[in-house]
Amino acid sequence: MKANKNDFNKYSEAIDKIQEGNESMIELFNELEDDDPLINFGQDVIDDIGKAKEKFGDETVDKKINTVVREMLSWLNLNEEE
Repeated sequence: MKANKNDFNKYSEAIDKIQEGNESMIELFNELEDDDPLINFGQDVIDDIGKAKEKFGDETVDKKINTVVREMLSWLNLNEEE
């Protein structure tokens, strides 16, 4: 394929941009971390949470779950040395 100087510059710029994009994607990939769940809910609980969120909305269900978990954690002496 023949190209004039203008075509050559356009292709060169396009290749540079592709390389920059590839380098950015590699950096993002290298920074990925495992997303380990904080709590391993059973599938039945996950299903019920989904149903509750559909019926009552995310915010309401999240607030109620946080309230219950906060209460359960208050039973533990988390700030005291054993």
